[in-house]
Amino acid sequence: MIRESFPPLIDRRHWNQSIRRVVPFGVTGKVRSIRGTTIVVDGLPVPVGALVKVHRRQQESMQAEVIGFDNGKTILAPLDNWDGVSPGDKVELFQTYRSVTVSDNIIGRVLDATGQPMDDLGPLGFGRKMPCDAPPVPALQRPPIDKILPTQVRALDMFLTLGCGQRMGIFAGSGVGKSTILGMLARGTQADHVVIALIGERGREVREFLDRDLGEEGRAKSVTVVATSDQPAPKRILAAKTATAIAESLRDEGKNVLLLMDSVTRFAMAQREVGLAAGEVPTTRGYPPSVFAMLPQLVERSGISHKGSITALYTVLVEGDDTNEPISDTLRGLLDGHIHLSRSIAARGRYPAIDILPSLSRLQSHLITPDLRQAADNIRSLMAVYKENEDLINIGAYTRGSNPQIDRAIQMRTLIESFLAQGQRELIPWEQSVAGLLALSAQANQAAPSNQASGVAGVNSNGPAAGLQQAGAPQARAA
Repeated sequence: MIRESFPPLIDRRHWNQSIRRVVPFGVTGKVRSIRGTTIVVDGLPVPVGALVKVHRRQQESMQAEVIGFDNGKTILAPLDNWDGVSPGDKVELFQTYRSVTVSDNIIGRVLDATGQPMDDLGPLGFGRKMPCDAPPVPALQRPPIDKILPTQVRALDMFLTLGCGQRMGIFAGSGVGKSTILGMLARGTQADHVVIALIGERGREVREFLDRDLGEEGRAKSVTVVATSDQPAPKRILAAKTATAIAESLRDEGKNVLLLMDSVTRFAMAQREVGLAAGEVPTTRGYPPSVFAMLPQLVERSGISHKGSITALYTVLVEGDDTNEPISDTLRGLLDGHIHLSRSIAARGRYPAIDILPSLSRLQSHLITPDLRQAADNIRSLMAVYKENEDLINIGAYTRGSNPQIDRAIQMRTLIESFLAQGQRELIPWEQSVAGLLALSAQANQAAPSNQASGVAGVNSNGPAAGLQQAGAPQARAA
């Protein structure tokens, strides 16, 4: 009777996992040599992914991660600077799996890759441990995504609508405004919490992002995990997994979480360093096979479950503005859509510099009403018509009245560009954006060619103002 009156304190499945993760006592080894950026150890029979301590003789101990084996030797990747490591140093196992402690006061904090505070606001306190390498939610246990997550960024809400649990990629070169749009998303989202992972960022940019782009409003509901570019590759990899584990913990509490990772490309570059150091054979552009195996494991952990959701946006640093390089091409197939930021749009001062034509949200048609979808398609069509005839318009070869669709696209171009523009600190409610798009579409349907419109957007290219209006038109539609 007594046993029936009290529920079990620990779920049996979690208990079994805890038993398997018990740290064996007294498992040690000795440093044999250093090979490139790795440490080779004798006599350390521990699994890949385990964490060990290297007890240096002249300095304090350092942490390292097991990344492989070779002819009976264990290969470690240091998580800290390995200066002072010498042959014969003792190596001791202290954790068989990587985890992060998620406490109740974690919101508003800035953490390092291991989940320890960086902001001098005191310790986090007790909480529950979340594995950094947790498996994703099984496919058949994921409910359909049917709820819109407004961001208050008008170009995204109206043309690239996000759903709770959707995964999107932000594809852009360097200096095109990725940090700006991430700050807008963190401040404007209606998600319960925001988890931000800054992977491989310059140390100077971290504080600027927190103070300028994120601001007090964004920091109040965010958790930021930071691993700067000077830190070892395993720590940059760990930061991405730590941020995802924190998001999973908040999701399991029934929250809708927005996960922003900048950038998944630097995560892949860090894994390339680790893979090549472990002896993997390089393939496309020097990336070993482990990179393309880890990318789906990382992004599949976000999504929706019966408890809550993780809506994830991963920035993809496009090398040389080449959207077909291996990491970009792989992620386009893994994610539920892609947002392209255009350097030419940013150069002419329109922010956010989202290029609507090559961008896509795979779930938009299932989330918005038919009227709103028709209005968005109508504006997209006008933008595509203008893009296809842009060269003729710029050189003055197009004759006014030759094609009503082109005339309408020319007449509406300035209004469309104004609709897509938004100030960095400006947040536009969903209802206001919907009303604006419907009004813009109705005006486009009623637009009629007129003589005054012939000078708009460069049809009459005799003056310098017309040429300035044409500078930096959107990129061509991607295949």
